[in-house]
Amino acid sequence: MKRRKFYRHHRRGTIVVLSCFLMIAMLAMVAFAVDLGYLVTCQTELRRTADASALAACYRLLHQPTAGIPIDVAANVDSVPTVASQYAGLNAVGRASPTLGSADVIVGNMVNPTQSGATINTASARGVFNAVEVTVRRTAEQNGRVPMFFGRVLGSEGQSTTASATAAFINNFSGFQVPSSEDGTVNLMILPFALDVQTWTDVLAGSTSNTTDDWSYSDDQGVFAAADGVREVNLFPQGTGSPGNRGTVDIGSSNNSTSTLVRQILYGITPFDLAYYPNSELKFNDSGHLYLNGDTGISAGCKAALAAIIGQTRIIPIFASVSRPGNNATYDIVAWGGVRILDVDLTGSMSSKHLTVQPAPVTTRGGIASSSSTQVSNQVYSPVWLVK
Repeated sequence: MKRRKFYRHHRRGTIVVLSCFLMIAMLAMVAFAVDLGYLVTCQTELRRTADASALAACYRLLHQPTAGIPIDVAANVDSVPTVASQYAGLNAVGRASPTLGSADVIVGNMVNPTQSGATINTASARGVFNAVEVTVRRTAEQNGRVPMFFGRVLGSEGQSTTASATAAFINNFSGFQVPSSEDGTVNLMILPFALDVQTWTDVLAGSTSNTTDDWSYSDDQGVFAAADGVREVNLFPQGTGSPGNRGTVDIGSSNNSTSTLVRQILYGITPFDLAYYPNSELKFNDSGHLYLNGDTGISAGCKAALAAIIGQTRIIPIFASVSRPGNNATYDIVAWGGVRILDVDLTGSMSSKHLTVQPAPVTTRGGIASSSSTQVSNQVYSPVWLVK
């Protein structure tokens, strides 16, 4: 029997060489993925930091140092950059706390923040500022570029990146609609009592004409008798220029009963009330006017309801004029105001009756932003949100 001969083939190592090249390519892709992933993470953190800083800075515009005192936006403007920088420092980007430059915080007025492409006007009066834009940077000039781990092999020490965010709130309302609220709140806290525009102007200016300063408010004590530097006015009854009508208006049906007034005093304006208006919107027409019927149904029956909301805030309509008498009166509403209920007495003679209020900030959902630069609301604000 012949033995078979076994021949050993010569192996040239081509697979080893190919594997080396593939490993180099694989390592390069891994390095690229690591650097790209870290850059994306830092960009996400940068965006988060810009969002948080813009929101906090915009809320600062609505800062109320003392409960019961109206918000003074103009007085809060100077502290906005400090708050933005503070929150930027609390939100690290790539394990480093970023700082903001003087040009990285822009504060101004956005006429209608709900409109796409709305811009911030820094030349507006400080008292109507309602928007803050914050830019956070990781560049060679500021905070350092985002470092590369493996990119340095190819000569890339780092990557520059920035993120901007704008937060705003509505501070100029043309009207209201049914709120779209996550917590299920669909009522608008509008009080069916109107105040004349001259008295409203006087009380905002701190004038002593037809105003008093007998009441104060604090979160701990509620309403108490003491001067606080904020003037007060009598919301009802008042001289409206219309015989037999003292300032009560119908919101919804043009013939509201006392029970309807009580409901609106306690719980606000419902979607049912708004359904009486086109598109369920209680708002000014294109000429800036809203006409509401007068109501003479106010009585002592409303006293308990008004007493129950002492210390609470409400939105009131502001009228320019009243035409026709009594239950046929028509109020020309031209503005909105935020007030706090301080005292009420609807018994006795007309001269002894009073519903005392003072300007106070009210935050509401369901507001329709005015597209006009003319300010038609005061101490009424929407929640702050990120516009972009």
